[in-house]
Amino acid sequence: MNFLQSLAKQFAGKPIDWDELEEALIRADLGVPMTMRIIKTLQEREAWALLGIGDVIKAVREEIARILSREPTPIHRTIGKPTVILIVGVNGTGKTMSTVKLARYLMNAGDSVTLAAADTFRAAAIEQLDIWAKRLGAEIVRGQHGADPAALCYEAYQAAAKREIDFLLCDTAGRQHTKANLMAELQKIKRTLAKLDAGAPHETLLVVDATTGSNALSQAREFHNALELTGLIVTKLDGSGKGGVVVAIQDELRIRTRFVGTGEQLDDFALFDRKTYIENLL
Repeated sequence: MNFLQSLAKQFAGKPIDWDELEEALIRADLGVPMTMRIIKTLQEREAWALLGIGDVIKAVREEIARILSREPTPIHRTIGKPTVILIVGVNGTGKTMSTVKLARYLMNAGDSVTLAAADTFRAAAIEQLDIWAKRLGAEIVRGQHGADPAALCYEAYQAAAKREIDFLLCDTAGRQHTKANLMAELQKIKRTLAKLDAGAPHETLLVVDATTGSNALSQAREFHNALELTGLIVTKLDGSGKGGVVVAIQDELRIRTRFVGTGEQLDDFALFDRKTYIENLL
C-alpha cells in the first residue's frame, strides 16, 4: 500500500485532525518543509473545517507536481570524449547493480560503455562487476583488492578515451555519509578525473534506497555537500518504500531523481517520470 492509499484509509469518514495529518505526512517522508506547506495551504482554504481526505490528497498531489520536474532528465553524451558518470552511495543501496543497469540502459540506446571497478574495498564487488561486464559485453577496467580507486578511475578514463568509448561508469565503494575520510576519498577521485577532463565527472549520481525514508535525505545532504550531486538513482520503489523522500530531496536540495530501479531484473530500470510517479501514489 503506497502512502496516499494509507492516508486515505487512515482519515476516511472522519474530520481532519491537523496534528494527526502532519504526523502522517512526515511519516510518509515528504519532509517537514513540504508537510508544513501542505497543512498551511489546506488551513487557508475557506470552510477548512469541512475538508475531507479527498481535499488533502488533492493538495498533496498538487504540491508534488509543483516541485518535481515536468520532463524526464536524460544523460547527455559529451562529444569527442568519454562522458564520465561517478556513482556513489552508502552500503546496501544497490549501487553496483544500479551501475550495471545504467550500463545496460545506455548500451540499449546504442552507446558504448566502459565500467571502472573502483569499489576496491570489497573484492566481491570487483568480481561482481567483472561478471556483469562480460554478460553485457562491456569493457571493464579492474584492479587489485585494496588498490587506489582514484588511480583506477584515472586508468579507466585513459582506456575509454583510447577506445573512443561513449560512457565511463565508475562504481565506487559504499560508504557511510558521516565518515569524513571516506568522503574525502571520493573527492580525490573527482580531482583525479578532472586532471584528464576539466568537466569530469560529468554526472555524479547518488543511489538511494526508497525504503530508508528520511535517512535518504540525510545521505543526500552529506554527499551533495562533498561532491555536488547532479542526480539520484532511487532503488526499491517497487517495495514497501513510501517514495516521498524523492520529493523531499528535490524540494530541499534541488537534486532531481534521474533514474528509478523498480525490481531485481536487469531491465527494471528507467528514467524517472513525474507523471508515472504521481499516478502511482494513489
